[in-house]
Amino acid sequence: MTEAGQRGRARTKRGQSRILRGRAITQGIGLGAAGRVEALPLPEITTRISRYDVAQEKQRFEEAVARAQRQIEKIRRRLVRLPESGRDDVSGLLTVYDRMLGPSRLTRQVRSKISDEGLTAEAAVAEVSAELAQSIVATANISLPSTDEQDAAAASMRLAGEFEEIGRRLVRNLTGVSYRAFSSLPEGAVLVAEQLRPADIAMIDPARVAAVVTEGNGGADHTAILLRALDIPAIVAVPGLMAQVAEGDMLVVDAHLGTITVNPNATEMRLAREAASKEARERRAFGRIRRLPAELKSGEAIELLANLELAAELPMLMRNGARGIGLLRSEFLFSDEDDLPDEDGQAEVYRAVLDGMAGQPVTIRVFDWGGEKGQDYLRYAGQPQPAVGDNPALGLRGIRLLLKAPEVLETQFAAILKAVSAGDGQYGPVRVLLPMVTSVDEVVAAREIYERVGRNLRRQGVDLPEVLPPLGVMVETPAAALIADALVQHAEFLALGTNDLTMYTLAVNRADAAVADRYSPLHPAVLRLIATTAESALRAHRPLSVCGEMAADPKIVALLIGLGVRSFSMKSASLPRVKRLIRTISFEECDQLRREVMLMTEADAVQDVVRRFAT
Repeated sequence: MTEAGQRGRARTKRGQSRILRGRAITQGIGLGAAGRVEALPLPEITTRISRYDVAQEKQRFEEAVARAQRQIEKIRRRLVRLPESGRDDVSGLLTVYDRMLGPSRLTRQVRSKISDEGLTAEAAVAEVSAELAQSIVATANISLPSTDEQDAAAASMRLAGEFEEIGRRLVRNLTGVSYRAFSSLPEGAVLVAEQLRPADIAMIDPARVAAVVTEGNGGADHTAILLRALDIPAIVAVPGLMAQVAEGDMLVVDAHLGTITVNPNATEMRLAREAASKEARERRAFGRIRRLPAELKSGEAIELLANLELAAELPMLMRNGARGIGLLRSEFLFSDEDDLPDEDGQAEVYRAVLDGMAGQPVTIRVFDWGGEKGQDYLRYAGQPQPAVGDNPALGLRGIRLLLKAPEVLETQFAAILKAVSAGDGQYGPVRVLLPMVTSVDEVVAAREIYERVGRNLRRQGVDLPEVLPPLGVMVETPAAALIADALVQHAEFLALGTNDLTMYTLAVNRADAAVADRYSPLHPAVLRLIATTAESALRAHRPLSVCGEMAADPKIVALLIGLGVRSFSMKSASLPRVKRLIRTISFEECDQLRREVMLMTEADAVQDVVRRFAT
């Protein structure tokens, strides 16, 4: 046990229950012994001048770098079981680490200190990473008056933290002091940690963990989103957690109430077990409604679809009653490939998905690279990595990037159309979706390519349907929402991406703890953009779906139904819960909720009303 763990035990009196409170992330009840996961402290570097020659010391450094690169690659491989939104942030962070470990200021200066000053590799790493972080912090004036300047300062602070993080990783590799080990948690334990980063979540095996509680983290950052994806009870932001919970303490984590009972008495334990059993029965009940239609009690049909990133997830979609794929994130189908497959290679992958859906509809989003999403894959489009410090969310991504590399888009369009052709009418409806659209000319340009590819394939003898699969647009920026009436003149359907729409509308980075509490998809500004988009789609008789996090919250779905949305795509695990509520409410109730909410001007007030709905 670590020193911190011993301190925690010293402050916890056995047999005395106490209740801690935090912010619930994933609803549910978990019981188990506390498993504290803590990083061992870094060793003090007592030897500054190396006793080896320069070549040997440089070799030690290169081996530490290579090991760090393997560790990062291992984390990246484990991202496949996480949702795209979470992968994006983790992947972006790992890309920053990769660049720092490559030909960067950090590695150049470390090598110089080893050569010029005769330092040990660990001393050189510690000094250089600290110096770089300090120099960045010195230029970040967080008291600047304008929002843009404050954003830039906050970004600088994050960059400084990333230099420190990669420095700590290298020092650990050089000194043999390991990182925290999630694999050592006993099966059924409640994971207790001071703070979890998105990359940590990728290392947690949800089959071995009963619940997760942390002292830090926020309710809206990407760590929270990843915890939701694990679908295990989770509570974050618990004050004094590490001081009040010792290794092995029995914990009851009630993520409905946001409470953690430490060392519950017999009565508390009995009640918790009964509640957990009831919850398990409800989950089984979800299974029974799987085949029932998703329709309001007033009779209106609602389309419930699932998001898909890997073909391996298809059986889970079917088990949870998905009526199709509302968002196939195609970039992740090839995330393990060193090179992007050619037209036929991609077509084969799409055919496998269409085969697996057995006639159900599938919407394929073309590659959404760039920004925080898959910067590693910019090389496929012949684009350089953004410089450290750039804001990739405002740079080349989505359709902007694909139009810069039209040959990539042409190949993907051709692969999708070939896959559809191979079905010989046996596949369900297929639609093609364009990401990160902000202007009409982007849709026009993409459609010209799409139709040209179709004509070329027909000339080659490919038997395509008379009318190509519908081409639609992701509405995930305020610009797209505000010109939705123009976009629907060139797009055959719209899909609201509410995660990015919220981020861009509120200018809030969910991963930034300083502003995370200001991230709210129920902010009136976001809701008004959704209403504007829904009205435009309705007037033009264009289908509209929602495929962001909002679609996975049953009560928010009720509000969105009131706003005019009839199709929702979400992680498949959320489908039963959403369907259950849909079958108990009427359209009139959803419309009444809409009318009440759209008069409000504060996100907190909207949230209160939505949470009270149908209780």
